[in-house]
Amino acid sequence: MQQSSSDLNQPSGFRQCLPAQTIIDAQIDTVLSEDLGTGDLTAALLPATQRARAELITRESATLCGCAWFETVFRRLDSAVMIHWEASDGERIQPGQRLCVLEGLSRALLTGERTAMNCLQTLSGTATRARQYADAVDGLPVQVLDTRKTLPGLRLAQKYAVRCGGCHNHRIGLFDAILIKENHILAAGSVQGALEAARALNAGVSIEIEVESLAELEQALNAGAELVLLDNFTLDALREAVTMNAGRSQLEASGGINLKTIRPIAETGVDRISVGALTKDVTAVDLSMRLVML
Repeated sequence: MQQSSSDLNQPSGFRQCLPAQTIIDAQIDTVLSEDLGTGDLTAALLPATQRARAELITRESATLCGCAWFETVFRRLDSAVMIHWEASDGERIQPGQRLCVLEGLSRALLTGERTAMNCLQTLSGTATRARQYADAVDGLPVQVLDTRKTLPGLRLAQKYAVRCGGCHNHRIGLFDAILIKENHILAAGSVQGALEAARALNAGVSIEIEVESLAELEQALNAGAELVLLDNFTLDALREAVTMNAGRSQLEASGGINLKTIRPIAETGVDRISVGALTKDVTAVDLSMRLVML
C-alpha cells in the first residue's frame, strides 16, 4: 500500500507550515549528492531488479518529524517505492515502535537508508527537544519560540520541526520581521529613534526591540513599542517588567534559557520566551531500518 506524507492524518497546522516540496527537493539534492557522488559502489553488487521490504523502527522515545524528507530520498532513487506510514509528524513515538514499512528496489533502499534516516533523525531530534520545552510550560499562557540559531541549510525544516514539537516560530530570517538590537539602537541614537526609523520603513512586518534594563524598557514603552525582548533579565527584573508593562506591550524573555529555568521564567507573566536550544542543540533520534529480501 502506497501512502505519502500528504495523505497522513496530520493536524492542519503541520500541513500549513510544511515547507514547499520544491524546498524539500532542493535539500534532498544536496544531502544525496554528498553521499551518493558518482554512484553507490556497494549497492551495485546487488541485481538491478531485485526487490526488498524494509521496516523503520525507533529505539527511543521521541517526537516524530521529517516524513516528507525521508520519503523524498527514496522516491528520488525509486519512483515506484511503496511507503506505508504507521506514525505521523508530531506524534510521540516509543522504543521499538514501527514507524513505516517500505517496499522497492533493493539498491534504492540500501542507497537511501543513511541519507533518509539522517534527515528523519535530525528533524525528529529538533521536534523532540521542542516537545520537552512545550511540556515544561504546560498549562501556562506563554509561547515558546525558536530563533535563527538553526543548522545551516535546514532553517525551514527545523522551523517546521519546532511546530511539530508543540512550540512556535519566531521570524524566519532577516526579511520577515524587524528586531532592533543594541547596535541598531546605538546607530539610531536612542530607543525612540530606532523605533521611529523602523516604523518609517513601512515594511508591513512586526517590529520588536531588545532592551537590557528596566530603564530601557520604560523608554521602549513610552515610545509605543508593541513587542519588547527582555535580554537576560533576572526573575525579579522580569516580574518588575511585567508590572511596569501593565499589558501595554507583548514581552519576550530571552537569553540562556534552558529546561530548568524556563518554567520559573514563564511564571513571571511574560508572553513569549525565545530559546535558541530548540534548534542549535540537537541530538539525533536513534532509528533503525531493517531489510527483508522478497
